[in-house]
Amino acid sequence: MLLNIAFLHLIILTCSLFSVSSLQTTTKSIAKATTITKPGCESKCGALTVPFPFGIGNGTGCSIDPSFDIDCNALFNPPKAFLSGKDLEVVDLLDAQILIKNNVGSRCYNQTGGVITEYEVDFSLNSKPFSFSDLNKLMVVGCDDFGMIFNFEERNLSSGCISLCSEREDIINGSCSGIGCCQTSIPRGLQSLLILLGGIHNHTNVSSFNPCGYAFLGKPDKFIFNRSDLSDSSFRNKVIEKVPVLIDWAIGNGNCTEVKKAADYACQENSVCVDSDTGLGGYRCKCKKGYQGNPYVSSGCTDVDECKENHCDGICNNFPGGYSCTCPHGQIGDGKRKGHGCIPQNSKSPILQLSLGLCFGFLALAISATWIYLGIKRRQLIRLGEKFFQKNGGLMLKQKLRSNDNGIEYAAKIFTAAELEKATDSYAEDRILGRGGYGTVYKGVLPDNRVVAIKKSRIMDESQIELFINEVIILSQVNHRNVVKLLGCCLETEVPLLVYEFISKGTLYYHIHEGGETCCFSWENRLRIASEAAGALAYLHSATSTPVIHRDVKSMNILLDEYYTAKISDFGASILVSLDQTQVTTLVRGTFGYLDPEYFHTSQLTEKSDVYSFGVVLAELLTGRLPLDTAASEHERSLAAFFVRSIKENRLFQILETQVLREGSFEQCQGVAELAKRCLRLTSEERPTMKEVAMELEGLRKFTKHPWSQTQESQDEETLGLITEQTSDLYAINITNDFIPSGEFSGQQSLDSRMMLHIHSPR
Repeated sequence: MLLNIAFLHLIILTCSLFSVSSLQTTTKSIAKATTITKPGCESKCGALTVPFPFGIGNGTGCSIDPSFDIDCNALFNPPKAFLSGKDLEVVDLLDAQILIKNNVGSRCYNQTGGVITEYEVDFSLNSKPFSFSDLNKLMVVGCDDFGMIFNFEERNLSSGCISLCSEREDIINGSCSGIGCCQTSIPRGLQSLLILLGGIHNHTNVSSFNPCGYAFLGKPDKFIFNRSDLSDSSFRNKVIEKVPVLIDWAIGNGNCTEVKKAADYACQENSVCVDSDTGLGGYRCKCKKGYQGNPYVSSGCTDVDECKENHCDGICNNFPGGYSCTCPHGQIGDGKRKGHGCIPQNSKSPILQLSLGLCFGFLALAISATWIYLGIKRRQLIRLGEKFFQKNGGLMLKQKLRSNDNGIEYAAKIFTAAELEKATDSYAEDRILGRGGYGTVYKGVLPDNRVVAIKKSRIMDESQIELFINEVIILSQVNHRNVVKLLGCCLETEVPLLVYEFISKGTLYYHIHEGGETCCFSWENRLRIASEAAGALAYLHSATSTPVIHRDVKSMNILLDEYYTAKISDFGASILVSLDQTQVTTLVRGTFGYLDPEYFHTSQLTEKSDVYSFGVVLAELLTGRLPLDTAASEHERSLAAFFVRSIKENRLFQILETQVLREGSFEQCQGVAELAKRCLRLTSEERPTMKEVAMELEGLRKFTKHPWSQTQESQDEETLGLITEQTSDLYAINITNDFIPSGEFSGQQSLDSRMMLHIHSPR
């Protein structure tokens, strides 16, 4: 009997799919709760409802913390709300986010390219509860513009996009993919942003229909691009009013496990704690399932009476946090199913018999379809690895890696997905070594205790898969001690993976700009690292079977191992060049600050583009300055331009880093600086080849310490003789000049000793 009743229940559940829609549950905002503020506190600022933990007024105690205070400015009609102490107007307050009014960067030009008006955007929250939501994106609107977003205080972030078009008719309404409009993502957890906007040709070619360029932050679905935006003089004000910026918020900086024990725990009865996902710590509260309201105030979460919403077919019984449905006496079925959930137990009506017949037929059909589906699914699982292999370019990879001479295939290890997941502790956050434009790099430990670096590409379209295959192809051909070694790859996952040797001492950028280990980063080491990196690039340009142009040479892509040996890395943007090609036309890729200006303007890529980027690296090693410093003055913002100008004005030794000035010899510093200057020439034909750069650096390394072998006393006498005999010449010596009279010094005196000699010369 029980078996029959259970089977009847199954039939009723199956049949109910035809006539009953599922129960829809909505989550209400805390601003719509019955009780939303602390007793005695205002809840409205103009049209904006301000729920606790926020509160209107400074120091009134109406908020959970002073950082949640809302300034209500009654000088406006109606009044406007602002975050306390900040010029950021609040548009709305949501359960996990704040909507603030936008700020738009813009640049308008006249027909000759002169700037008429310009607005910059500098967003700064400077408060722990608030950070920019990663639902926002940087958007650039214009036909001759690039926008960049910077954050050097927290993440050392620099990103951007370029928006181009030549004719108004080329633009597609609603599309923001680079023609008239482009956009790029931002990471979560940022608390300050600087947005810079620039023109490539100052709109001289498009001024007739697009006099201005714009850059702003916002949620993409709040902005629909239209070609009329390019000529709309009120576009900036429209974006400010209609496209808000989303700000994530959280309480405190502890997680739920920690704060539940604290006296100031904010979540009230019938609520649960939710950890913030911004990476800055903190938590939020929400009402339990079956409750609604404001979880931050006492008795704020109230029971939802589901029986009033008529959810049951039978008898509804509401209880705190939920409800139940039962069928009346003499009926069976599922009382929760609206419509025909309850039926008479002994009913044999024609309608019921017809319904049962249809249900049995449908059930048989469903069972048959299920068996067919499971069979197909089983075959799909068997072939899943092969499909992923093909999707990730496996066949292309095998063909390209096959030797042309003896047919031997590439012998690098093919790792399984399970091996790499175990090696990275399921790709844990604390295993991340770095993030780049083409993927994320994790630290992994293989079963044989080898430490490796595992590069996980982003979820990719077809072009990105080609970049991944490109890196494998390039590294499979390269066998050089100063190029990162590829150990293998994994193609049986949805996102392809590369496995490299682990380089322990981080990037050259870290040692130049973020401190590193100063004791081990001497001038001698700097010069050796530069020579090794140049040798590796020269090898890529001229010694491989097919020349390789790296296309993204920068200090962050030069790694240092435990012996501070240089290793060139990140070939995701590199290009293989036929021996009969001198240049390649390609989409511009690279990093601002290092990018060859000739390549940027012409899209003609040559090996001399790598030479220019390496020249910037040499300037970094000499000066310790950032390649692109937005905090510096306009004349010092670009390191390449500033460095070349300083040499032309005979101010080289005024810009050298202190340690370089103290340890480096005059000949070496002067030689490296002149070499960097030649690398940074605007015309590629005037730059040296990478092989010439490597040879010059190796030659400069061979200079030894001062060759004099006399005792200290004899050295002092000779120095005194030089001072008295060459007084007139010394007056002409300036440590910032490029010339020192012949016969004045020989060997490798340090720059400090030369400056002391100059300082103490008689006047």
